This record gives sequence, C-alpha cells and structure tokens, in this order.
Amino acid sequence: MSEACQIARKQDLPPPGGYKPIPFQRLPAKQYFSGYTMFAMYIGITAVSAYLYNINAKRIAKNEIEMRSAKMAIYPMLLAERDREYLKQLRRNRDAEAELMRDVPGWEVGTYYGERVYKLVPPDTLIEPIFHEYYAHSSPTEWFRRAYHKLRC
Repeated sequence: MSEACQIARKQDLPPPGGYKPIPFQRLPAKQYFSGYTMFAMYIGITAVSAYLYNINAKRIAKNEIEMRSAKMAIYPMLLAERDREYLKQLRRNRDAEAELMRDVPGWEVGTYYGERVYKLVPPDTLIEPIFHEYYAHSSPTEWFRRAYHKLRC
C-alpha cells in the first residue's frame, strides 16, 4: 500500500503561455439592408400585395355574381322537377295501394273502406301525405336515408 501512495500524480495544468482570452464582446449582426431600404421594400411589397388582392377580390365577386345568376335561372326548373317527382311518387303509392288491395271486396283506393277520410275537403284537392305514408312503398334503406338525412350532413 505504501507503493501506491508514492506514485507521482501528474496534475492537469494550463498550456504554456496560458489559455486564449474568452471572447465576450457583443458582435453585431451583419446588416444587409439599411433602415430606409427595408422600409421602402415594405411599402413596395404592401402595394403589390394590395393590388393583387384587389384583382383577386374583383374576380371572386364576378364569379359569385355569375353563380348566383345561374342558380336563380335554374331554380324554377329544379322546383318544377321536384314537384313532378313528388306527384309521380304519389301516383306510384296510389297504384301500389290499388294492386295490394285488389282482392279486398268494397275497397276503394284513396278511401277508408269506401268512406272519405277528409269529409270537408273537395274530392279533387291534393292532401299531402305524412312522411311515413309517402315512403310506405319504398325500400327501408331509402326511407332511413331520407328520414335521417340531417344526421349524415
């Protein structure tokens, strides 16, 4: 054990001549543009951006006017097609009822065992059916799709 204590240890010392000085002074960033140049560039880029924005806004407004005009032009035709399909479905429902009840004696289509359901309404007046009556003869998937349309959107 005495030999271990006698081994000379070499101490870590600075290099001859000492360490380099530590740089602690502030180094300012290199300036690529002066303040006036940067301000002029800001004004220029803002002016070009405002010009391009104005052109784009006019084009968007023009497209919106055109689309609104197209929708207003086609809207009456779409309403007519919707009403036409509605009446066709009512006719299909009426024909399905006639086909279904053809073997029942005394059954008159559009009545309840030969008696009118709505007594105070003239016979040629259209009575709009409720949702379930309208889709009575359609497939269950179509009924479900139409009944819960708002849940899908």
